[in-house]
Amino acid sequence: MTKHQEQGSALIYILIAVALLAALTATLMNSPNQQTERQGEFNTVEQLQSQISFIRTAIDQCVLTYSEGDTVLPVNPVNGQNINRPYPLMPDNTYLLNPASANVRLVSDIRCPGNPGNSNNHVKIFGGANAKFLPAPPRLFEPWVYYNDTDGVYFMIRTDKTDSFIKTSLQKLDADYSKCEADLINATAGVKTVAAGGITCAAGFLCFRIWVRPNATATYPDEAGCP
Repeated sequence: MTKHQEQGSALIYILIAVALLAALTATLMNSPNQQTERQGEFNTVEQLQSQISFIRTAIDQCVLTYSEGDTVLPVNPVNGQNINRPYPLMPDNTYLLNPASANVRLVSDIRCPGNPGNSNNHVKIFGGANAKFLPAPPRLFEPWVYYNDTDGVYFMIRTDKTDSFIKTSLQKLDADYSKCEADLINATAGVKTVAAGGITCAAGFLCFRIWVRPNATATYPDEAGCP
């Protein structure tokens, strides 16, 4: 081999080494970000799944324990809400003693009809009386809200944060549930109606909903073939 050939071969090895070093550096630089995103995704899905199970179990326990509900509750106390007897009314229903402010329908404020008896002072499902306390929503999400009206019964959470892992987390979560059992509503490009009575997923938000009891009129803005 000539001296010129030896120099050429050495140059090739040097270029290969430089390319490998650059690839390794890029991998090391990107790895923390990817790991952080994956961890954020995992934590979000895990926390949401845990809270969904907790909320649904608590509602089911109320319905099973007090299957007759509040039997003196008017058939149509506010906007047809008692169509889904004996599920809890929306917390702002004016039939209730000390209802929540109008249009404030937090899951943390729902009450169990029939507990105690036929009284409009229903006991809160999540509170000291029942020793059930609803955890704070996952980071970057707003509190869970509750709906009980002509379209059925559901609870929903939303976020307007744009962290890259949020949408993929909600997509994975949606895939864990049966079709029409849950739906992911993407209103980032504009408001979407999700139920009767002017209930919406507000513009700029991603909303994730779990149905407890869907009725025939239930609306699924981003999930074809439901109900």
